[in-house]
Amino acid sequence: RRAVVVVDLGFGDAGKGVVTDALVRARGARAVVRFNGGAQAGHNVVLPDGRHHTFAQLSAGTFVEGVRTYLSRHVVVHPTALAAEARAFGGDALARVTVSAEARVVTPFHQAACRLRELARGDARHGSCGVGIGEVMRDELADPAGVVRMRHLRDARSLRGLLERARERLRASLDRLDRLDGPEGAVFEAPVDAWLAALPNVEILEEDRFAASLAAHDDVVFEGAQGVLLDEWRGFHPYTTWSTCTFDNALELAGGAEITRLGVLRTYATRHGAGPFPTERADLELPEPHNAHGPWQGGFRRGDLDLVLLRYAVAACGGVDALAVTHLDAPVSRLCVGYDVEPGDAAWCDGARLALGPFRDLEHQSRLTAVLGRVRPRVAMARSIADVVSDVLRAPLLLTARGPTHRDVTLTAQR
Repeated sequence: RRAVVVVDLGFGDAGKGVVTDALVRARGARAVVRFNGGAQAGHNVVLPDGRHHTFAQLSAGTFVEGVRTYLSRHVVVHPTALAAEARAFGGDALARVTVSAEARVVTPFHQAACRLRELARGDARHGSCGVGIGEVMRDELADPAGVVRMRHLRDARSLRGLLERARERLRASLDRLDRLDGPEGAVFEAPVDAWLAALPNVEILEEDRFAASLAAHDDVVFEGAQGVLLDEWRGFHPYTTWSTCTFDNALELAGGAEITRLGVLRTYATRHGAGPFPTERADLELPEPHNAHGPWQGGFRRGDLDLVLLRYAVAACGGVDALAVTHLDAPVSRLCVGYDVEPGDAAWCDGARLALGPFRDLEHQSRLTAVLGRVRPRVAMARSIADVVSDVLRAPLLLTARGPTHRDVTLTAQR
């Protein structure tokens, strides 16, 4: 058995969709595992005939006939959004989904609470996607026994009780906010029957059966969500996600498979929403047909590729075995080779590397966030950004993409 784990080395939007689609086709894989995040993902796949889908909970391999999506216990599932996505995609997409019984569930109350908290932050928004993933994780800390999991969808009576319990718990946690009378607040007064009626009929397996089903596949692609620079513990606090974006979850799920850890990046840097972005450039006006301003995340930002942040992401991941570089068709040749750093920040960044602090040390991550707001990038020109990145990160190029479809992808080696 072998597996490749696809992880974004940036702030997300590096091209994990086209990479996953191309790997599934090239390797003949028939299983794609989602191992973090949830319905806030947006992985775009474009086919040579022009068909396009932005994959959220369905895997980016779903265009290939017979490929199954496995939503692991590390995914926060939004069941009604999954049903809507499957309807929009069409065909037998939902019949090809298997979900861990232990996966946490987003309810309407979690999504509403997420949006209310973000609205209350005003100009200090964190850049939430407004889906409710973080609110589920926060709520589990408050009431571990009260969290809704996919196994509860099998028992309507038990599920209804947990929903009512979540409603009251979340409403109480929001009492100090002043927006409960708005449209998001109205969710807490609505009956749950419509949501219950919209739940999809999907295969839900206990952990042992989920693992056995996955182990039956000789070749598996693990499709990560978001990016390492948004990781809950290694990202730049507080502009992070409540999700582990490194290889860790996938390595835990992969069992005894031979693993290739694949780091994905663009030839230029991007970021959706708030947070530090040292190389951001207002004049870098490259086309983004599938990325735009989001009502919750905010604007889509562009900048020069940043070797300092890439080194940090690889270190935070514990290393990579190979790289995938996308958007090689973009007319860019600049990249950040280092930072000029304020004297007081030298302990946190030496100009070439950010200090990797103790795991789960959010104070350290907050200091790094502040430092990134003060650095001044040093820029150089590169004839081949992909080759420079491969040399700097000391990892071979496994895949390169010069366009949005799998026909624009070149696999330089098989691992």
